[in-house]
Amino acid sequence: MKIGKIIPLFFVLSVLFFYIEPLDAGAIRIRCASTTSTQNSGFFDYLLPKFEKKNGIKVDIIAVGTGQALEIGKRGDVDLVIVHSKEDEIRMVREGYFVERFNIMYNDFIILGPSDDPAGIKGLKTAPNAFRKIAASGKSFMSRGDNSGTHKTELKIWQEAKIDPREKRWYIEVGQGMENTLRVADQKRGYTLTDRGTWLSTKDRNRFNMEILVEGDPLLFNQYGIMAVNPSKHPHTKYREAKVFIDWIVSPAGQKAIADFKDRQGNAIFIPNAK
Repeated sequence: MKIGKIIPLFFVLSVLFFYIEPLDAGAIRIRCASTTSTQNSGFFDYLLPKFEKKNGIKVDIIAVGTGQALEIGKRGDVDLVIVHSKEDEIRMVREGYFVERFNIMYNDFIILGPSDDPAGIKGLKTAPNAFRKIAASGKSFMSRGDNSGTHKTELKIWQEAKIDPREKRWYIEVGQGMENTLRVADQKRGYTLTDRGTWLSTKDRNRFNMEILVEGDPLLFNQYGIMAVNPSKHPHTKYREAKVFIDWIVSPAGQKAIADFKDRQGNAIFIPNAK
């Protein structure tokens, strides 16, 4: 190698050494696939430093829809998942992809729409009745369309309403996370289903011109669960460290941390309910 090439290379390496933030090589890290609602709400930015300070384990979050999070867990590409599709979670534990499932918290889904409510659903007591009126009106309904927990709940409501919305002109599958779906619904003055946590944590920032029109139906209950990936299927996963996180989040300390996470108006984003 010529000396003229050695000097520039040395200079580049020096710059990298001084200006790239070094990784914490001593930290134990685990990977968690979780819903976009937990990430977008700021929940992990608030919660994880509390856990990491106490236990010295770093948690890296992959925020995707519940369906995708479960698939990532099945492949062993993460160590644990936090999702909200209880029937799928229980089934995958039985199939051996995950070790055990724990309730950790809940909130609820709500149906949003424009303030003038052209479909006339405001105050209805059941979500299927609201969906029927939206369909009859022909007003736009924005679906996440991404196999997330929210999308799965929405499809159950359409099924209860005995309506197949697919290929209807008024039914729009956004194919994105909840916050982007809310933006599209707001822009098109349409209706949508969202979890309350995402609504509370994003409505002021985005200045949405929508309001809650239907809430309180038991069908809209939204339970979150946590599961560790089964190390017998994926021996490379960090089950022991994942279990430390699970034990902490279901403990009184973890449950209190969840209860203390609120929006600017003091509304609880999630309600702890581990047993």
